[in-house]
Amino acid sequence: MSDEAHAQLAEMAQLLTERNLLEQRIAHLLGRPMSTGALGEWIAARVFEIRLEDAANTPGLDGYFTTGPLVGRSVNIKLYGKRDCLDITPALLPDYYLALTGPKGTAASSRGTHTPVLIDGVYLFDAETLVATLRERGVQVGVASSVRVADWEAARLYPAASSPVLVLTDEQRLLLSLFSG
Repeated sequence: MSDEAHAQLAEMAQLLTERNLLEQRIAHLLGRPMSTGALGEWIAARVFEIRLEDAANTPGLDGYFTTGPLVGRSVNIKLYGKRDCLDITPALLPDYYLALTGPKGTAASSRGTHTPVLIDGVYLFDAETLVATLRERGVQVGVASSVRVADWEAARLYPAASSPVLVLTDEQRLLLSLFSG
């Protein structure tokens, strides 16, 4: 084995040790093993006052809004490093999909890049309306459903709101800005 390969393996082992320690601390806060999904649910529950389901694997939904104009409505929460596609389970639709995303994705290769976990935008989609719109366009609905830029923009709550369905408070905007990187 070359000296360079040995050094790279040693560096990777050290970085993974550091990552594991960070993820252990995050898991302690989450009350669940660290995953992007669990993290998104945890953030959204606190910012949007959502009561999460006790079981993390409840099919099709993550919880219910407890206050405001959407009180009692079900929601499936997504946290994506990039804004491009939306995972939809058409057989088990919640009332809403709440997507917390990083910046708009690019068609370029991801090779040699890094997708940090940050919140650049928040989007709220009425699930039935979105699925009907996608099907009218002939879009395959499921994992990685292709959502047009105009649909993302119409559903935007943060940083600048386009959707009138849920108006964010100054405190919610401040809390979301903590994750903007």
